[in-house]
Amino acid sequence: MLAFPEQVIYLVVGTFALVENVFPPVPADVVALFGGFLAGHGAANAWGVFLVVWISNVAGALFVYWVGRAYGARFFATHWGGYLLRPHQVRKLDAFYRQRGTVVIFVSRFLPMFRAVVPAFAGMSRIGWVRAALPIAIASALWYGLVVYLGATAGRNWDAIRQGLESAGRWVYVVALLLLAVVARWWWKSRHDAGGEAAGEWEEAP
Repeated sequence: MLAFPEQVIYLVVGTFALVENVFPPVPADVVALFGGFLAGHGAANAWGVFLVVWISNVAGALFVYWVGRAYGARFFATHWGGYLLRPHQVRKLDAFYRQRGTVVIFVSRFLPMFRAVVPAFAGMSRIGWVRAALPIAIASALWYGLVVYLGATAGRNWDAIRQGLESAGRWVYVVALLLLAVVARWWWKSRHDAGGEAAGEWEEAP
């Protein structure tokens, strides 16, 4: 890829960064790292790689947010949506996101799986566009800024840097799976508690 036109590199890294918001298994982090590595070898501009990855990732997340805002409530009012989340669960999630949505959105940008889900529920909970966009943009800038920087400064240590990122990613996946277990527990518990509207119950929500 060192021989590829600079625009192709930007297109590839930008596409992966955008699509991961819809299809989480896409390895956007490794691709961004490799884009930084190519920039470090003169095939692209490191700032250009960072900006393309960052803007694409934020755009993808805000698209998912918009889909949740436009269609989330309508979907969960259907038969299949009601099977996933009952009305009282949706109300609890709405209350939770209105209370702690900014923090949840920010943290979720560092966690696989949650990156694609949290913006959708933030949109469905009618969190304001600015309140959703700011934590997405800041967290994505921090994460991908670090990833691209590591790639650009890797030099001959590409394998070591890549393996380090993948090793860190495995631990992040462990954290994400633990949080997923907490979410599953909340879903199961709240699903069978249709009358539970007590003031602190929704605080267990994801």
